[in-house]
Amino acid sequence: MKKELKSQIIESISAQLQQYPNFYLTNIEGLNAENTVKLRRACFEQGIKLNVVKNTLFAHVIKGIENEEIQNILPILEGNTAVMFSESPNAPAKLIKKLQKELGEKPELKGAYVQECAFIGADKLEELCAIKSKEELIGDIISLLQAPMRNVISALQNGGGQTIAGLVKTLSEKE
Repeated sequence: MKKELKSQIIESISAQLQQYPNFYLTNIEGLNAENTVKLRRACFEQGIKLNVVKNTLFAHVIKGIENEEIQNILPILEGNTAVMFSESPNAPAKLIKKLQKELGEKPELKGAYVQECAFIGADKLEELCAIKSKEELIGDIISLLQAPMRNVISALQNGGGQTIAGLVKTLSEKE
């Protein structure tokens, strides 16, 4: 491979790492053409960018990043490696789990860098599936904030007019 081509690939990988905050490293070795097309199509449909990378070039990019946590990814860069870049922290994990049920063992999770934490090993797949996205966390917070108000409204509605009248009477007596 020519030096110019290597530098272009390194720049491309660096740009993707800056664009996508989360990435998963998988082993797709042994997938036939039909299953590879299914994997690529499923990735496209979920907004996941799938690239097969050369381990030495990917390692070169990782070594250039001044982040100790991301350096933990280096030991797993062996064999056939495909990188799944995603905005969502758990979408690739859920896709890998779904495809493993359909296709067998592959794609196999090697590791992931999600929300500034490194996850190493296929045994981390369940943990990664359970990670909530930013939108899901915001929804949970809103639900928690709305719960007390719902309880007050529900109590007022269930008590009928008597509760509201009693509440108004109590408030007017305090003045």
